[in-house]
Amino acid sequence: MIEKTYLKTKPQCKVKFALPAEQLEGAKKVYLVGDFNGWDETATPMRKQKTGVFASTLNLDKDQHYQFRYLVDGQTWLNDEAADGYQQSPISPDHNCVVMI
Repeated sequence: MIEKTYLKTKPQCKVKFALPAEQLEGAKKVYLVGDFNGWDETATPMRKQKTGVFASTLNLDKDQHYQFRYLVDGQTWLNDEAADGYQQSPISPDHNCVVMI
């Protein structure tokens, strides 16, 4: 799930990334990894909500697109079904999610 809220005072968009609990059965740690954090696998931890959903919110610049994926427990990469699109990863046979702001 991706929620976008455009800011009126800055050329940015507040983007909430969230993964449903049923997709993360037994997950301990989930990280949001992408262009916005240099693909650093530990830079953007997602917080577990009371509902079991893991979520993280970032302010991203408008008129940009960003590639990203989720890393679960340091081992499993997941894509977001709510992404605006997908693009071939330059380093693996997988596809990265794309969010357009």
